[in-house]
Amino acid sequence: MLKTVSPPAHARALLVLGLPLIGGHLAQFAVQLTDTVMLGWYAVEALAAQVLAGSYFFLLFIVGSGFAWAVMPLVAEAHSQGDETQVRRVTRMGLWLSVLFGALCLPLFWWSGAILRLLGQEPELATLGQSYLRVMGFAIIPHLIIMTMKSYLAALERTQIVLWLSVGGAVVNGFANWVLIFGRYGAPELGIVGAGWASLLTALLTVIAVVAYAVRVLPEHALFQRVWRPDAEIMARVFRLGLPIGGTSLAETGLFAGSALMVGWLGTVPLAAHGIALQVASATFMIHLGLANAATVRAGNAYGRRDPVHLTRGAVVALVVSFLIAVSTLLIFLVFPEPILSLFLDPAEPDRLAILALGVLLMAMAGLFQIADGAQVVALGVLRGIQDTRVPMVLATVSYWGIGMPASYLLGFTVGWGAVGVWAGLVLGLTMAAVSLCWRFRVQARTL
Repeated sequence: MLKTVSPPAHARALLVLGLPLIGGHLAQFAVQLTDTVMLGWYAVEALAAQVLAGSYFFLLFIVGSGFAWAVMPLVAEAHSQGDETQVRRVTRMGLWLSVLFGALCLPLFWWSGAILRLLGQEPELATLGQSYLRVMGFAIIPHLIIMTMKSYLAALERTQIVLWLSVGGAVVNGFANWVLIFGRYGAPELGIVGAGWASLLTALLTVIAVVAYAVRVLPEHALFQRVWRPDAEIMARVFRLGLPIGGTSLAETGLFAGSALMVGWLGTVPLAAHGIALQVASATFMIHLGLANAATVRAGNAYGRRDPVHLTRGAVVALVVSFLIAVSTLLIFLVFPEPILSLFLDPAEPDRLAILALGVLLMAMAGLFQIADGAQVVALGVLRGIQDTRVPMVLATVSYWGIGMPASYLLGFTVGWGAVGVWAGLVLGLTMAAVSLCWRFRVQARTL
């Protein structure tokens, strides 16, 4: 007979598993922030090209990451059943799909300059962006391998190593950026291309570290023995689960890209305020993403044991913890908006007061945004744990693009609320996603 676990015990287990994952996501966020800051110090043109090229890279990377994310619930299920062979098969085929996807993307990186020009970008920025993306094209494969291995380790509840790999990667990337962008210690001054080489070097070193850890600490899984042998059955299963995850991530990424485009129509000051508020919200979102990953693992374990009581109670606890953190974030954003915004602004900036005035309103919207965004990403995490990804992709995409994007345009431009209206539309879309995904989980949990 299975022992009933109390909600406080669920919360403790969730946080023990989730806190290192949160730290890992924050470390990854620090990598992106370091790239932006260092290239901003180097040259405005390099920064602009990296923002453009970085968005291009992230778009492809987030789709490919779906196969890595799919490894997490499948390994968690197999691990809960003591099926080490299945753990190995799933992880291997996750690696296979990640490598194959990265290889298929290489032409898109190599000829990215022509693609960016076709999308209406300035020729100089497109050329500069292509020089960066040609290096990053080779980096996407090790980056996807790292994502897959981190999912494998997280599913085995070895989240401490995931944290240290992320922190170590952030440190190495920052140092390599400084050396290769600016040409320190006798290295050539490579500018934006140096940022690409730093990312590739960091990814390769991290791959070596994570593979060495798996071989030494988890020899029973024998992940890399005869790794060249395909496993069509499991590959198809990982593909079917992972493709909708990548599609959901693409839809959400597109929602925020679209919101930035709309705010850009309003002018430089609104776009600056929007960028700062979104940067702050993205940092705090890493907390909810880490909780969602932990919820995926715990749901996968309960699903593997066919334990609907623990599954449902664990999901509710994860949503409550996310809600409490989001409310705390909302209060901070409401009470201290100006000090937070000022961290991103030069005191001598001529438009500083105008950006602060609008930014205070957007920080309030960002707080509400956190409540909805936290709930929907945790709900997605739990649904992934029970290997339900196709219907959630549809529900999320309809919420983002059928409700969120039209509402942002309507409130921002037709009603005339400007950037605040665009953010209000985002809140509506994410709220609908949270409600519909929670409903989906409730329906699915009854069938277990």
